[in-house]
Amino acid sequence: MAGTIQSLFLAPSPPLLHFKTSSFSHRLRRFSTTILLPNALSIAASRSCRSTVVRASQRSDQADDSNESKASSLVWAKPLLKVASDNFLPLALVVGVALGLANPTLGCLADKYYMSKFSTFGIFIISGLTLRSEEIGAAVEAWPVAIFGLCSILLFTPYFSKIIMQIQLQPQEFITGLAIFTCMPTTLSSGVALTQLAGGNSALALAMTLISNLLGILIVPLSISKFIAAGVGVSVPTKELFRNLVLMLLVPLILGKVLRESSKGLAEFVDRNRKIFSKISAICLGLVPWIQVSRSRSLLLMVKPTMFIVAIGMGILVHLVLLAFNAIALKSISALSGGEQSSFSKKGNFDATLLVASQKTLPVMVAVVEQLGGAFGESGLLVLPCVAAHINQIILDSFLVNFWLRDDLSTNNVKVA
Repeated sequence: MAGTIQSLFLAPSPPLLHFKTSSFSHRLRRFSTTILLPNALSIAASRSCRSTVVRASQRSDQADDSNESKASSLVWAKPLLKVASDNFLPLALVVGVALGLANPTLGCLADKYYMSKFSTFGIFIISGLTLRSEEIGAAVEAWPVAIFGLCSILLFTPYFSKIIMQIQLQPQEFITGLAIFTCMPTTLSSGVALTQLAGGNSALALAMTLISNLLGILIVPLSISKFIAAGVGVSVPTKELFRNLVLMLLVPLILGKVLRESSKGLAEFVDRNRKIFSKISAICLGLVPWIQVSRSRSLLLMVKPTMFIVAIGMGILVHLVLLAFNAIALKSISALSGGEQSSFSKKGNFDATLLVASQKTLPVMVAVVEQLGGAFGESGLLVLPCVAAHINQIILDSFLVNFWLRDDLSTNNVKVA
């Protein structure tokens, strides 16, 4: 009986003990889950946040540094790009000369494949594309100015060759070459390109360029015989020059104009991007001194530097004299023919005539010298100072055009203010 009672009292004890133990473990797990685990997670999360913030701040600092460096580089680059854009043509010419002096291989290769002819062709295609019909009418209205320009190019300025021939310099071919150069017609492309950049009457510049070069085929031999050769007969390849002028000047000009008139969309595109086309024309023009300097580099190295510097100075002086002569003549005729109402006083006509009438062409001069057969000396020495004179006149006139553009910009700003 006692054993039975004892078993009744003792039997429930193991389940009770088990219940308490499992309840304690259950509560312990709940405590660790509700209290310890969130704390651990919060600590880990806070550490993770701090490391993320640190990394983010480091990345932001690096980004700020890179942005600051980019901004500082842009601050320095913008003025340089503006200067390069404002002086694009003289910069292209100077770079062409420098490349020709540094390494003539590419320039001679370009000359071998007639790159200068392609560049001239391209300049006159651009001239035709940008030539508006109203500009042709303006050129027709300015016919008195065109007549003066033609007379200055073919009749008046060749007289300066007599003065040049009085100078004594060794080698004498330098002087003779500059005198022959003064008898030449105007440049085939430089005057037109510069007139377009200056905003002048480009149609008038085109007309004077074409007519002076076509008439020059007949007049240049007479000028050389009268002012330089003193009656010695000089033969000029008339047919070849005429054909080259038609192919390089007239055909691309007409082609560009036909393309413009045949497509209204193309005309609008060209008008919207005139600055870009002007820069393309300037690049084509920069190819000319690059090729010429590359061809003449060996001769440049043979001549004494002092003599060549004197010849360069003389070429610059000749061009400045021609500029002064034409400027004074244009101002005088303008004052005598009605002042501000005269077509000579219009800025577009004045700029075009001054630029075109004061420049002389090198390709025609080279063609003439080749036909002389050494009658006036070594052909290379005759041409060499004229290469420098041709390049210098373009560079000087490009700076003159930039001066005009800045002056016009400042005048417009004053009017707006």
